[in-house]
Amino acid sequence: MHARNDSLPASILASIRNRKKRLDTLHPEKAPRVQGTLIASYNVHKCVGNDRRFDPERTSRVIHEIDADVIALQEADTRFGERTGILDLNRLERETGLLPVPVTGMSKAHGWHGNVVLFKKGLVRDVHQINLPGLEPRGALVAELELEAGGALRIIAAHFGLLRHSRARQAKVLVELMGQKSDTPTILLGDLNEWRLGDRSSLHTFQSIFGPQPAAVPSFPARLPVLALDRIMVNRKGMVATVEAHDTPLARIASDHLPIKAVVNLSGEEEKVVGKASRPKAGHAR
Repeated sequence: MHARNDSLPASILASIRNRKKRLDTLHPEKAPRVQGTLIASYNVHKCVGNDRRFDPERTSRVIHEIDADVIALQEADTRFGERTGILDLNRLERETGLLPVPVTGMSKAHGWHGNVVLFKKGLVRDVHQINLPGLEPRGALVAELELEAGGALRIIAAHFGLLRHSRARQAKVLVELMGQKSDTPTILLGDLNEWRLGDRSSLHTFQSIFGPQPAAVPSFPARLPVLALDRIMVNRKGMVATVEAHDTPLARIASDHLPIKAVVNLSGEEEKVVGKASRPKAGHAR
């Protein structure tokens, strides 16, 4: 017997009720930059918007709007072949200061199975590329970062599969990875493709590591978000107070997902981080 979840219909109704308010909100001016370390996740849908137009420039403008210190992108490479990257990363760096976490063995791709982590002003201490099990080619990019503006942390950027059985296996792999370094301040973020709750959900697997989390926010579909497919989860109580969608007119059209973001409190975490990186695989200093 599985517990029944009644919150999903309520969230759908709330989104429908708020639709007119969302569409009437024009956001004529850029919101003030938040204080603290801003973390974000964005499935860019291979830069194809809700108007079916391929527009990497528009995607980059949304990333610029978010103004995150660390952002994980999903579907930032082509799906097959050499998985060629589809964003102008050099221009993003010039305009936003965001640098990509480097990956190995992917000459033309931005990231790993479409997962890209970009960050501002810091050092990459270590990088791991994880193949996730399942029928579809999926992966996770694990990066240990030392941020100039906000201490050190580990990022796990992932994109889970569409099949429930695959998501369950993928979550188990990441929990086992987390168990090896549970003392590290860690943020799991990405498109987890999971809208279910309860013990049948792949999210249930993460409770042993991450514990209770802030309320999820609907991010899909971008025009009328009713499903919380995108997640930001942390393994420290109080490290993230709230998660919110980056809901602007441009974000509503640029992808089928809205970006999500959260301010991370890294104060007091510096002494608990990964420690000495014995063999850093890549680094950037700015």
